[in-house]
Amino acid sequence: MAEVSRRDALRKIAIGGAAAATAPLWVDTLVSAAEQHAAHYQATGAAAAWTPRVLTPAQNDTVIALAELIIPQTETAGATKANVNRFIDAVIADASPADRQKFTDGLAWLDAQSQRDAGTPFVRASAAHQTALLTAMSTNKAPSSTERVGVDFFKAVKSLTITGYYTSEIGMREEMNDDGAMFFLEFKGCTHSEHKA
Repeated sequence: MAEVSRRDALRKIAIGGAAAATAPLWVDTLVSAAEQHAAHYQATGAAAAWTPRVLTPAQNDTVIALAELIIPQTETAGATKANVNRFIDAVIADASPADRQKFTDGLAWLDAQSQRDAGTPFVRASAAHQTALLTAMSTNKAPSSTERVGVDFFKAVKSLTITGYYTSEIGMREEMNDDGAMFFLEFKGCTHSEHKA
């Protein structure tokens, strides 16, 4: 029951805009770009052969792990099956170099913290360690200057994950029970002959 409530809350956040009011400008900018590019990405992002445009293979693996921890597979598909990592890569590829750098700096910070605390990069750490690290990032209300990188990064990756998931076909069909009215692979325009659009 708690999982259902959590997913419902995530869905509501995604529909209403995922960025927190306290998010820094670069996070807001990425989330806004994600919301604007969601329809385009879903129409073109499902190709079988895919290579990240920005993320290294190791960074991509970290994004996959993060997204799946944020929206795990339960009785419905999680972030991995919805290809949220591809969505995130597309958003940061189109971001400004400065915003892209802040995102990748956040990935590096996460691995450094995991290496310091568990002796291994984030993706190789235990599930308990991964969850503890993300919980610390999400609940830190007064981060130090070094912790700020991780706290802001977590706001960004959480928002991008939620937006990517709930604008994917899987998210809309399985989580929002969409019958296809909200999800379109392409926009065909008005079909009335008098409008010729």
